[in-house]
Amino acid sequence: MTMCVHSGLLAALFAVTSMVTIPGFAQNNPPDAPAAQSDAPAQAAPPAAPVPPQPMPPPDPANFTATSPTKETVQAFLRASWGYDENRIFQVQAIETTQVQGISRVTVLVEEKGTQQAQPSALTFLTLPDGQHLIANEEILSFGAHPFENYREILMRDAKGPSRGPANAPLQLVEFSDFQCPHCKEAQPTIDRLLKDYPQAHFVSQVFPLRRVHSEAEKAAEAGVCVAKIGGNDAFFKYTDAVYADQAQLTPEGSTQALASAVKTAGVDDAKVNACLAEPSTKAAVDASLQVGAEVGVNQTPMLSVNGRLLPLGGFPYDQLKKIIDYDLSQK
Repeated sequence: MTMCVHSGLLAALFAVTSMVTIPGFAQNNPPDAPAAQSDAPAQAAPPAAPVPPQPMPPPDPANFTATSPTKETVQAFLRASWGYDENRIFQVQAIETTQVQGISRVTVLVEEKGTQQAQPSALTFLTLPDGQHLIANEEILSFGAHPFENYREILMRDAKGPSRGPANAPLQLVEFSDFQCPHCKEAQPTIDRLLKDYPQAHFVSQVFPLRRVHSEAEKAAEAGVCVAKIGGNDAFFKYTDAVYADQAQLTPEGSTQALASAVKTAGVDDAKVNACLAEPSTKAAVDASLQVGAEVGVNQTPMLSVNGRLLPLGGFPYDQLKKIIDYDLSQK
């Protein structure tokens, strides 16, 4: 599943590794010998044997020239980010100073057990002077021994959308979605399944209309804010289901009728909703939800925060999504 994109795609850390040539690993194959001429019928060649992985080269102490971050902090960060994947092996290879004071270049070697990978991949990122952020693939991401905790605190404080479940639950799930985004509609069964599998979770729905992408998303989001304000959480989620069920009608010609129908399905007085839509506070509430998302790095929908860890919904098989959630819960 692809995403509805606001700006650039979020560069999830587990997806930014790239194959590079590491000194000491590259080899040139000799040219093939000329094929022998024969009248015998050609036979299929046997499948090539898997190439055994090469051992990672030991880190060179000369490549650890920066005092911050420490190797221990980088390792803790990688365990927090990747610990759910028992097949991923990593090694901190270098932490180097750069020409800019306080910005360090970190290199990590990565292997995946059970693959045809013949050599490690190399991941390089820059850590910023605040010790809490990194830059990788033109994205700014959280960094540190507990990289998701800051975002979790922000969302617990400022994600005030309609919710389900106890507010003090150990599992905090926050979805950022756009009612006109087809992938958000496709993601709803995943949300329903998660809430069934994790009944102890606190789930919050944050409207995140992609104003430059979807012409009717703002109207749908503002109507959702009003439905929640007038009818409460249950009414909002009924409205959500109705909007997604009739999403094809969210067009400049059809959205007014489609949203009115969704409001009716939610059991909310449409006159009260229309009065609410005329209030400046309604658009301000949508602006605030967008600001919360931007503060934690949301730039596409549908996006799910799992205790502060941002995961693009539809970017993982469900079993892997559960594995990530279970790992994060095990660290609490």
